[in-house]
Amino acid sequence: MEKQSTQPICGQEALQLLNCVAESPFDQEKCVRFLQSLRECVLSKKVKKFSIPSQDHDSEGAASATKRPS
Repeated sequence: MEKQSTQPICGQEALQLLNCVAESPFDQEKCVRFLQSLRECVLSKKVKKFSIPSQDHDSEGAASATKRPS
């Protein structure tokens, strides 16, 4: 049986970008690289939408991404 990943599609790339923009001092060049990485992932995985569940859910704050139909 395959082990399923609990991490959302492009989740690592999105998290890196979010953490980058939160850093002080802000390094725009570094964040642009993370943005480009996220964009490449979104295109390659055909993601059409990201969502962050409300705090009411039992998902412990995990984000999700929706893929475009093939």
